[in-house]
Amino acid sequence: MSSWAELLKGKVAVVTGASRGLGRADALALAEAGADVVITDILLESDEESKQTAQKYGPLSQVMQSTKVVYAEKTAEEIRAMGRRALALKMDVTDREQVKEVFARVKEEFGSIDILVNNAGTLDHVSQIEKQNDELWERDLRVNLTGTYNCTKAVWPYMKEQGWGRIINMSSVAGTLGGFGQASYSATKGAVLSFTKSMALEGARYGITVNAIVPGIINTEAFRMGNPKMNERMIQRTAFRRPGEPEDVANAIVFLCSDKAKYITGIGLNVSGGIELFTF
Repeated sequence: MSSWAELLKGKVAVVTGASRGLGRADALALAEAGADVVITDILLESDEESKQTAQKYGPLSQVMQSTKVVYAEKTAEEIRAMGRRALALKMDVTDREQVKEVFARVKEEFGSIDILVNNAGTLDHVSQIEKQNDELWERDLRVNLTGTYNCTKAVWPYMKEQGWGRIINMSSVAGTLGGFGQASYSATKGAVLSFTKSMALEGARYGITVNAIVPGIINTEAFRMGNPKMNERMIQRTAFRRPGEPEDVANAIVFLCSDKAKYITGIGLNVSGGIELFTF
């Protein structure tokens, strides 16, 4: 029996959107389980163009950039302090050529790409259908759905060649339950689940498992910036009457990436505190 610290020993993981929140927790947990980790994000602390990049992607990115809630390079430093290899790279998941270049660099420098966590996403477009912003609708499709597709397609040849791979896609309970005022977010997260199942079917013959995480209310920086009254309403819908922590999601990801989950593929694993149950 291997220990938790050895579950992913020798593996190389790429986590998108890992400068904060769930992505950062995922990267740290994968490293704690023995993996070398490449952190990618549109925002890096040392990037002189981060302000312009944040403006391109909407209000949440702008707030995170202006308040310096960006820890991509810091996370890489923490991982190296564990004795693992780590790198923080700027990558826009909607830019296919950049995605290809980043994955090629990771393969060259790290030797393999064994794990991909498609975590990058947008969630700040909240409006009822009459007032949905068409440009933000398109942005959400590009980032949440097409970005997942771009990264999966880029990593696929490497995993196929080595006959082993783990891909984790980030969905949401908004994708399974719907979300009031979240038409674009819910639609993309529901589509991610269907994409996951299709990729699981294609990957099985090559030793590649593809699964999705379906988080509920998780206590990230973005959640804490939300309306307190609305946050409390959502918390009260969970069976536990409390939000989850990013580590709850990260621990589930480590399990699905390990050989202990080698016969699991094509699932959407709820890490949601029972928000989808009938609570009263």
